[in-house]
Amino acid sequence: MEQKQHLNPLEVAQQQLETAANHLKLDPRIHAILREPKRFFEVSIPVRMDDGSVRVFKGYRSQHCDAIGPTKGGIRFHPDVTPDEVKALSIWMTFKCGVIGLPYGGGKGGVVCNPQELSQDELERLSRGYIRAIAQFVGADKDIPAPDVNTNPQIMAWMVDEYNEIKGHSEPGMITGKPIIIGGSLGRGAATGRGVSIATREAAKKMGLDLKGAKVAVQGYGNVGSHAAKFLHEMGCKIVAVSDVKGGIYAENGLDLAAVDAQLKQTGSVVGTPGTVAVTNKELLELPCDILVPAALENQITAENAANLKCKIVVEGANGPTTPEADKILADRGVLVVPDIFANAGGVTVSYFEWVQNLSNFYWTEEEVNERLERMMVKAFNEIWDMYQKHPVDMRTASYMVSINRIAEAIRAKGWVPMVG
Repeated sequence: MEQKQHLNPLEVAQQQLETAANHLKLDPRIHAILREPKRFFEVSIPVRMDDGSVRVFKGYRSQHCDAIGPTKGGIRFHPDVTPDEVKALSIWMTFKCGVIGLPYGGGKGGVVCNPQELSQDELERLSRGYIRAIAQFVGADKDIPAPDVNTNPQIMAWMVDEYNEIKGHSEPGMITGKPIIIGGSLGRGAATGRGVSIATREAAKKMGLDLKGAKVAVQGYGNVGSHAAKFLHEMGCKIVAVSDVKGGIYAENGLDLAAVDAQLKQTGSVVGTPGTVAVTNKELLELPCDILVPAALENQITAENAANLKCKIVVEGANGPTTPEADKILADRGVLVVPDIFANAGGVTVSYFEWVQNLSNFYWTEEEVNERLERMMVKAFNEIWDMYQKHPVDMRTASYMVSINRIAEAIRAKGWVPMVG
């Protein structure tokens, strides 16, 4: 296990690619193209601080593969951002877009900073400085950023405004996750959680599990987890446990979500909701339930606890909540894992819808957004399930295989790899 923690994220992404490539018997030339980002930028961003001093921040942008279309992916502001992390995230974005069938490749950006230490004015100057540094390499038909860790619609608004100033015209489609008033999409806030609920429903059908009365535990009651819980409750599930950073709560016969939300609003945590039993985030994973939704952090389900899970289905709301060792244990136990690159792709799918609306300057109702999301998620699930049935692999590898097939077809069509014979 020690060795796993030191594994570089880029190496992990390349290992996952290799596993799927081997099952597909992928042309080694295409495999070689997909191992590394097509472009990677490192920029220095001088920012005038409120005290008059100047600090220079380091920023990155990785554009992995544009065989199917422009690259797409978030920008994170975090003190631990590294070049290899950004490269790995851009590779994962390529596969996430590919598995849903979006006309994108993967991109990712990051700035090494701690936003909590910056004033609102400093954060704005940093956001605008980052876009100035990469403006010639991004755009609605090149590379489309979005929010990620520690970034939000306000930061996207500053970035699109700066870009428009540089270009001398309005181009709302150069970034997604914007406020509604300047070209954001209705339905974007709930999209990832809604996608998780659709993925859960489709997996339950295949497993012969009736959602009416099915017990669900959700680790992480943030934007993704709370929306997933709400939609699953509407489908008839009993939400028996939820948690946040301060801890979790459990009620064997199902939580009253209105009471949970009231407690969260009042105290900033779900802990202490009347009529519930306190559990830790770790304990929540091992509670008796039918469906477990890890929607918090990576590396939660590990070789240490995978044998103790009591669920039939794991649906990954978070990125990377299950380690490769845990994947093997769960597969051996017959627990179905619906992987992150599909299960939480509702967000990037509605970002795609936002971009389409920006390009056409014609905006959809929330119902239209949700119907289109439903259609794309169900279609993608069925393609993954078919691949899963045809090959001796888990759902994660099947998802990669569906995605890589699509990207390989585009690479061949464009002639990046000469036809043989």
